[in-house]
Amino acid sequence: MRILFKNATIVTMNAQRDVIKGDLLVDGSRIAAVGEVKEPSADQVLDLNGDLLIPGLIQTHIHLCQTLFRGQADDLELLDWLKLRIWPLEGGHDPESIYDSALLGIGELFLGGTTTIVDMETVHHTEHAFEAILSSGLRALAGKVMMDDPSGDVPLSLQETTEASLQESVDLFEKFNGQGNGRLEVAFTPRFVVSCTDTLLKEVSRLAREKKAFVHTHASENRGEIQVVESTRGMRNVVYLDKVGLTGPKLILAHCIWLDETEKDILIQSKTRISHCPSSNLKLASGIAAIPELLERGAEVSLSCDGAPCSNNLDGFREMRHAALMQKPLHGPTAMPAQKVFELATIAGARALGREGDLGSLEVGKKADLAVVSLQGLHTWPNQHVDVYSQLVYQAYPSDVRLTMVDGQIVMKDRQLLTIDVPELKKSATQSLNRVMKRVGMI
Repeated sequence: MRILFKNATIVTMNAQRDVIKGDLLVDGSRIAAVGEVKEPSADQVLDLNGDLLIPGLIQTHIHLCQTLFRGQADDLELLDWLKLRIWPLEGGHDPESIYDSALLGIGELFLGGTTTIVDMETVHHTEHAFEAILSSGLRALAGKVMMDDPSGDVPLSLQETTEASLQESVDLFEKFNGQGNGRLEVAFTPRFVVSCTDTLLKEVSRLAREKKAFVHTHASENRGEIQVVESTRGMRNVVYLDKVGLTGPKLILAHCIWLDETEKDILIQSKTRISHCPSSNLKLASGIAAIPELLERGAEVSLSCDGAPCSNNLDGFREMRHAALMQKPLHGPTAMPAQKVFELATIAGARALGREGDLGSLEVGKKADLAVVSLQGLHTWPNQHVDVYSQLVYQAYPSDVRLTMVDGQIVMKDRQLLTIDVPELKKSATQSLNRVMKRVGMI
């Protein structure tokens, strides 16, 4: 299938950050031409009338398994949020509810122009989330959460042995890694140091090296979490992760708010990937990560929403806005300029995945992962003589996205999801939530 986008304003995110008025041709799953395209013999021609064509947003820390629990854990700090609400709810999942939760999140992501995520599921039923990823057309690096340390109020429903956690993770990797024309990659995803044993984390480090796989976990999100790690490990989070061999460019580490100077040095020197989740960090009262300083010192930082119950949405545009605004009172109005923030949501996300050669910008030969953003609304008007990055970061809403494409497949057009049956999903998701909440005694 050859699809031609005509008369677009193309925000390329190439090395020169060119913004081009012109056309873009997709041939199969890749971009075949950018600029002026003559006689393309396209199967489908879409005239964008000057609307923006952007790289699909890349979010590097999501919990699709939690989408079903949006609004069920408000106004709590992290450890209470986990122990009182999220862990019990996750433990109540069944295969159908996991599938519904994942599909619900994917639909929202597509409607907001997100094409790629790094996903952390829960302990059980992860293969059903993978099925939702594959059937919907999403691109994802995803894994089963690992929690083999029963201390810390982990409910029985989420407890697992070290051996079982490792074996299931390996089995999922062997079965699913590379499925969907390479759209699904499988990672090892220990939840965080608090809920994992030394044995598990050391073995994850070994397995990830053996299989050339990514590791995705949390660290230094909350001061209470850090106190627990210091009391059990005798050192801070990042120092410990470095000691067990997990730091490096194949580790995607969510949050990284409360870092000391030694930890910052480790993350920067090791090129560990940091996933910044500003809305979640604000809503859970976790804190404000030192992102401007980390970027200035050469840290690898990307952007994400986290799970729906800790930010209540999966809106990449709101995340960009919050990432920009929250730093300005602390560091001045130029601390996080709009272009830098948009980089975090696109090409930096691609670097986090080791996929900058394929994703994150609109260039010939790259994967056709993109979104069309309309600037015709009153909230984006007038749309002349305005910096395009300012429009995207400070003005645009997810509702301005009129088309989303992943791997050359249009998954959303004119606000209609093409790979998800929305009425059926809403019905099934409602039933799943009621079933899970009844199972765990919350209704």
